[in-house]
Amino acid sequence: MEKDIYQSYLDILREELVPAMGCTEPIAVAYAGALAREALGKLPEKVCLTVSGNIVKNVKSVIVPHTGGRRGLRTAVAAGIVYGNAARELEVLADASEEEIAGLDDFLAKTDLSVGESDAKNPFDIRIRVAAGADSAFVRIIGHHTNVVIVEKNGERRVDKPFRDEAVSPAANRELLNVADIVRFADEVAVGDVEALLKRQIELNMAIASEGLRHPYGADIGKILLKSYGDSVQNRAKAWAAAGSDARMNGCELPVVINSGSGNQGMTASVPVIVYAKELGVSEELLYRALVVSNLITIHLKTGIGSLSAYCGATSAGAGAGAGICYLYGGKYDEIAHTVVNALAINSGMICDGAKASCAAKIASAVEAGLLGWQMYRNASEFVGGDGIVVKGVENTIRAVSQVAREGMRSTDDEIIRLMMKT
Repeated sequence: MEKDIYQSYLDILREELVPAMGCTEPIAVAYAGALAREALGKLPEKVCLTVSGNIVKNVKSVIVPHTGGRRGLRTAVAAGIVYGNAARELEVLADASEEEIAGLDDFLAKTDLSVGESDAKNPFDIRIRVAAGADSAFVRIIGHHTNVVIVEKNGERRVDKPFRDEAVSPAANRELLNVADIVRFADEVAVGDVEALLKRQIELNMAIASEGLRHPYGADIGKILLKSYGDSVQNRAKAWAAAGSDARMNGCELPVVINSGSGNQGMTASVPVIVYAKELGVSEELLYRALVVSNLITIHLKTGIGSLSAYCGATSAGAGAGAGICYLYGGKYDEIAHTVVNALAINSGMICDGAKASCAAKIASAVEAGLLGWQMYRNASEFVGGDGIVVKGVENTIRAVSQVAREGMRSTDDEIIRLMMKT
């Protein structure tokens, strides 16, 4: 394939498949807090945190790791300020000591800390202003979890990156993504170019899935699936992916490799493919190539939707997982394109009502949709253009679903946030 497309696809995987500890929205808030304290040079006496509604939605109900089981925006920003290591980015809280964690309540009690809602049109916006004595600092992250656009101290800009308050356009290399080239890239990529990335994804994501099956977390969806529906590979694929979310949403401090800014999407896109690869006894090389398919398909589907919306991102990742499993069984472009269209027709419209225990069940549903989409093609069945939002051609269907999720569900997102703020 063309060198520029090959390199762009490698760059996308390197940008997206990074480790993160805990739900990425509270971690992004903690990261902003750590950057603000670093700029200020001391613990602040006053903190003003301003975030978009989608950040509120995804932080409200999830446990922030390395905080002793605490939840919420105040916890996330305080943890980042008190003991966050900004250099670790989405693993900002990983180095916390028990003594530091124990000091969170004292900091919260002594500090003037306010939380407000952003007026930005972008669904991902985090702003934090801190002050101590005559000194102040300000940090802004917008568009995605590590897109730091402003860092300043006493009005002097240390980071000043151009940005818009509207939804941030995807990077130019994302516009090169399409299903045909993704399959071609998976066929042709030199394994050495992706091996380290994918080996880390396998090790970290399977470790947290195993943790979720060994210990009680959240609603224990993974364990319930295995207890209720048996040990078939189809059920294990759903159960292991769900178990990773059980653990991650409910305080487990193991890291995951994310996809499209989300650990749940990272696990959904990878764990089912790994489970099927083990069942089939395929080579490491074939597993890596199948993971390339699942990860890039997931990123492609999510690109047109945006980082945060009312559309559950597990839907995209479940379709990606179905495509990766299809590839393990010898599927190429036609088979994978039909798998993706079928999966999107089944589950598109599942809402995102924030990060919490029920994400694990949504992951199981998304994986089931991906598997059914694949099995439909294997049995000469498909959804065709004109069936609801399905349009003739996989790329046209992806664009249609993206339009519904990005534009059509905007008022749904507003209503979800309003409802969540009442509880």
